[in-house]
Amino acid sequence: MSNTVNLTINGFDVSVPKGTTVLEAAELLGIKIPVLCFHKDLCIAGNCRVCVVEQVGSKKLVAACATPVHEGMEILTNSLLVRNSRKHMIELLLSEHNADCTKCYRNGNCELQDLASEYKITNQDFIDLAVSRAYTIDAFSPSILKDDSRCIRCQRCVRTCDELQSVGALAVAHKGDHMKISTFFNKPISEVVCTNCGQCVIHCPTGALIERNYIEEVWTAIADPTKHVVVQTAPAVRIGLGEELGLSPGERVTGKMIAALRRLGFNSVLDTDFTADLTILEEGTELLHRLEKVLVEKDEKYKLPMTTSCSPGWVKFFEHIYPDMLDHMSTCKSPQQMFGALAKTYYAKKIGVDPENIVSVSIMPCTAKKFEANRPEMRDSGYKDVDYVLTTRELAIMIKQAGIEFADLPEEKYDSIMGKSSGAGVIFGTTGGVMEAALRTAYEIVTGREVPFENLNITPVRGLEGVKEAKIKIEGCKPEWKFLEGVELKCAVAHTLANARKVMDLVKSGKADYHFIEVMACPGGCLGGGGQPIPTTPEIRQKRMQAIYEEDMSLPIRKSHENPEVQQLYKEFLGEPYGHLSHKLLHTEYVERQRY
Repeated sequence: MSNTVNLTINGFDVSVPKGTTVLEAAELLGIKIPVLCFHKDLCIAGNCRVCVVEQVGSKKLVAACATPVHEGMEILTNSLLVRNSRKHMIELLLSEHNADCTKCYRNGNCELQDLASEYKITNQDFIDLAVSRAYTIDAFSPSILKDDSRCIRCQRCVRTCDELQSVGALAVAHKGDHMKISTFFNKPISEVVCTNCGQCVIHCPTGALIERNYIEEVWTAIADPTKHVVVQTAPAVRIGLGEELGLSPGERVTGKMIAALRRLGFNSVLDTDFTADLTILEEGTELLHRLEKVLVEKDEKYKLPMTTSCSPGWVKFFEHIYPDMLDHMSTCKSPQQMFGALAKTYYAKKIGVDPENIVSVSIMPCTAKKFEANRPEMRDSGYKDVDYVLTTRELAIMIKQAGIEFADLPEEKYDSIMGKSSGAGVIFGTTGGVMEAALRTAYEIVTGREVPFENLNITPVRGLEGVKEAKIKIEGCKPEWKFLEGVELKCAVAHTLANARKVMDLVKSGKADYHFIEVMACPGGCLGGGGQPIPTTPEIRQKRMQAIYEEDMSLPIRKSHENPEVQQLYKEFLGEPYGHLSHKLLHTEYVERQRY
């Protein structure tokens, strides 16, 4: 039996594998069918009906995204009936949509707005059908703003929160024209299990879900002559920012980004990758410490596997879903928060500025970082460690507002003190990167030799597979690490919270014997974060990942422990990894949270 289906679309023959949808088959012929509820990350829905096509011989139009092809099928995607139906569907959506586009944060990057423009919706034939609704705007979260007046009820956000993230903070409430997207018990987002990951924002086709932006607060700080404004940039920003400024996905813009930040008026432009390297020293030492306590001393206070703590969406998910397992999580703060704590202690002392006058800004691919910066635990410097978090998208807005021609900028380098980083710090931006960076360092600390993978590239933890596993046998240990001789270190890597739940459920049930687990909340890791350019698709994530590994390969230093500025930090200020002062500034505790 053949696994190929033959059909015609607009009179053109096409052969596709069984199970292909009409939407996918049309794409192979270069025919674009408009969609709103459909997204490549999510399961098929067919809710919005914007993608309807005519199936010859059928009395009704069918949703292209939800209709599988069959042998001999004849499809028309551009008949008069199809065009009129799509136009009426868009008009119906607009009739109950707050279409004050000039005041919308997504103005210029809104899928509904694009369709209204393409189909030239100039009349509102269904305006009389519009029902006056009492809309709510939820602005309580430090990360995400939810505006029901702009919601088209496509349910992408619900499917994202449920399928992709396995969180379930959003749900469909009521039926018919009373249907709305709600949270449990209709509470504000900030009061439910929401992890602030921002994947709902990335997948929303309109401005119903957006990040809370702090652009004006940062402009105000830059304009204040009494303030020293320092900015840090996360690894995934340098391979995403270009997309917002007219460049192709996956283009590395590190040098131009630094130049733009200087022209915006920041007093010092530094690199989160510096504290990513620092995180590896702290986290790697913590892992080795735990291994000794568990394997040698049999101390039940210490738990394996140890999980990473760099992703704030993952941390909050863990606090909600696995509060009885919090002692499995590394106590390390994320690189963002380590940077913030050092900016107002070590950095302030080095440059001779009162930390009270330092404003610490971070540029992140992540909306959960906004929540993380506001956690009460993140004030170990004696001040709020990170004052403002901007997403990649917000930085692009500032660059446009300043009239900077990004493509014409020169290539510049980060400032010193906390601006030097290694390739290991760069790969923090992709799933598997934290694990790979940690293994590069931990193996060399224990054995005195480089990790036994070609060119330091630990390929088993790379790629976009949902869950990856790796094993590395430790041999030839230094005398002080002899207890690890012959140990096969078992590691797991997961991205998206749905995959993280699978791994942690195995651990909880005793069916997995990992030593170390890396989790990133977003698809592909930080490169697919909730603050990255929209759209973010599987193909775009792949290009961003490739760019991150290219950046790693291009750097002269590719191991965190060889970063000279990190070495200087320990010598002059911290003392030693996992020591007293580093514990005070760079480590934290977690909070048991209710599910609802």
